[in-house]
Amino acid sequence: MSIQERRERERAERERLIVTAARELTEAEGWDAVTTRRLATEIEYSQPVLYSHFKGKGAIMAAVAVEGCAEIAVEMRAVRTSATDPRQALADIGAAYVAFAERRPALYDVMFTHIVELPFATPEAPPALQAAFGEIREAVRPFAGDDNLKALTETFWSGLHGLITLMRNGRLRREDHERRLAILIGRFSN
Repeated sequence: MSIQERRERERAERERLIVTAARELTEAEGWDAVTTRRLATEIEYSQPVLYSHFKGKGAIMAAVAVEGCAEIAVEMRAVRTSATDPRQALADIGAAYVAFAERRPALYDVMFTHIVELPFATPEAPPALQAAFGEIREAVRPFAGDDNLKALTETFWSGLHGLITLMRNGRLRREDHERRLAILIGRFSN
């Protein structure tokens, strides 16, 4: 292994360490607790080392969001491809999406609630973002007919996100959540 390869590997490992520390701190204490100073302390590197990898907290949040999108894409792909029919695939995508948001609230927030410097809904979007949206799109595709598939997918995704956000913020009763999700899926798949 050349010196350059070793340096690149070490740089990637430090970057991974920073993102992992940010995720752990966020899940434990929320995004307000994540500062470059605190992360530098957590990973036992100086702030200049941290800044050599990321411009600041916003760039770290974007990296965490991309990682989260990759994870949710994998989960949604697994349920979509194992479904027995299109309606089940759509229901399973919805359930996987909701379960992810419930299980990883801080990660979900940085992916879809906080402002991050990522080009969503553009060809320049990172592959992980495209993959996550693509899994929802593929579940919606059988029901699109002559409708605009992208707009229909965005609408379904918006419905899922709205239900999650309203429920998590106490605007909708939690005990009715599964029924609302079933109504949303039923409206899209009929």
